[in-house]
Amino acid sequence: MENGAARTAPPVIVAIDGPSGTGKSSTSKAVAAQLGLSYLDTGAQYRAITWWMVTNGIDVEDPTAIAAVAGKPEIVSGTDPAHPTITVDGVDVAGPIRTQEVTSQVSAVSAVPEVRTAITELQRSLAAAAPVGIVVEGRDIGTTVLPDADLKIFLTASPEARAARRSGELKGADVKATREALIKRDAADSTRKTSPLAKAGDAVEVDTTDLTLAQVVECVVTLVEEKRAAK
Repeated sequence: MENGAARTAPPVIVAIDGPSGTGKSSTSKAVAAQLGLSYLDTGAQYRAITWWMVTNGIDVEDPTAIAAVAGKPEIVSGTDPAHPTITVDGVDVAGPIRTQEVTSQVSAVSAVPEVRTAITELQRSLAAAAPVGIVVEGRDIGTTVLPDADLKIFLTASPEARAARRSGELKGADVKATREALIKRDAADSTRKTSPLAKAGDAVEVDTTDLTLAQVVECVVTLVEEKRAAK
């Protein structure tokens, strides 16, 4: 029934931003599935281009070298929330992009303006093509990629809660080390010159520290439905 309603309702674009470990991916996928919307994990796209750089021997410490090849890889994102996919030059990279090697390099590659320009264009084209709307999650969606999104959400959580979630995802990783890595990543993403991690002025902030995933999803779904009803 909800999917039927989605087909008659005007398309709705939802931007969900926030740092790692706040529940962005789980929340975004669940909200998109519940409302019959497309889903895009923009972080996976930055991981994909980072994986391509590493695989092709590009020096990720050299912004000039990265900039020179930023337009080369062909990144294709599948936007089905039940089965999101990502390929680079036809290769399925859903697994390889989650390695520690890629995770440790992604901030450096993402900070290069030419990379952000290429990926931002890709993200905007996917959002524009979504037939009934899309949930787009990342770090600069509401501020840079889709500043005219119908609804902007900024998820936050305490560093301790985020580290516990992320170390759980990483199967028994050291929580203290994970917390330090998250804080370092936040600092890198928040201080980069091009499209830093930041809360849009018109975003709704949701602190997920003491909420279950189901509660966060319910909160966001309600916000989307209210926005859609007002369109």
